[in-house]
Amino acid sequence: MKPFTVTDDKGRKIECALEHAIPIDGVDYVLLTPNDTPVVLVRIGEGDGDDELIEDLEGIDNAILAAADICLAEHDLTLVRSAVTLTVAGEPLPVEEEEDVEDIEIEDDTTGETDLFELLIPFLHDGQEYGLYVPFDPFFVVARVTGDNEAVVVVDAEFERIQPIIEAELDRREQDT
Repeated sequence: MKPFTVTDDKGRKIECALEHAIPIDGVDYVLLTPNDTPVVLVRIGEGDGDDELIEDLEGIDNAILAAADICLAEHDLTLVRSAVTLTVAGEPLPVEEEEDVEDIEIEDDTTGETDLFELLIPFLHDGQEYGLYVPFDPFFVVARVTGDNEAVVVVDAEFERIQPIIEAELDRREQDT
């Protein structure tokens, strides 16, 4: 199946695979997974619990992402400033032995939920350690279909309105299997 091209409000795009299509009130919504590996940028702190997830990528120094690009290029990987999230394109790095993998937990300030991430690659910028981390949980993009294999990211009030409907439909589908 041809991948969906999803666009955000800044015109950035991300290629995704279709996981679920859910019509709501005559509008086709889709739950998608990125074709490239989604990653988050983390400023690594001195001690446990000092790591900081950098969510506002617009407000950071582009030199930080350039440093990440250089480290990734050494592994034939490329950092992509995609819609919704940063992604890494290329063949994934081999999985390290369990005891060698560096995992972190980051608490979401808005929901209080804790997410677990695995270190993809560490790097330095101006003496500060950073890391690109891959989420352990699947990363989904919720989008509204706008054309043949094209969609726009669903945000804000529209997302808040459809999220419980999508969750209920996914629960129903899971029970039917």
